[in-house]
Amino acid sequence: MPEPSINLLAVLLAAIINMVLGMLWYSPFMFGKLWMTSIGKTDEELKNNSPGPLYMINTIASLVMAYVLAHFVNYLQATNVVQGAQVGFWIWIGFIVTALIPVYLFEMRPKRLYFIYIGYQLVSLVIMGIILAIWK
Repeated sequence: MPEPSINLLAVLLAAIINMVLGMLWYSPFMFGKLWMTSIGKTDEELKNNSPGPLYMINTIASLVMAYVLAHFVNYLQATNVVQGAQVGFWIWIGFIVTALIPVYLFEMRPKRLYFIYIGYQLVSLVIMGIILAIWK
């Protein structure tokens, strides 16, 4: 298998965009209120948690996701916006959509929660795929 050259600055930017998008996606301006009702939590309950460790784990997860996506982008030789978006889309549909279906079916969670989660991942992976494809 060929050794890919990964642009670590592009990976860092993609991870940051993933986190910023998450902050926007789950804010009250977008899907935050619907998300909180869907999980049965209130603002007060969420504020009582210590966010430091959660943000650290999320940062590491975003970096890993961007780094692995960069490998897919390189292996598939995506070099433009359309190809980068396609890589993000196929990763999304093949791994995110399918991996989360059993969680929602067996835990009987609200369908809207499933669509909030997979919608965020779709937008995030497509944007990250584009960044990683065009910034070599």
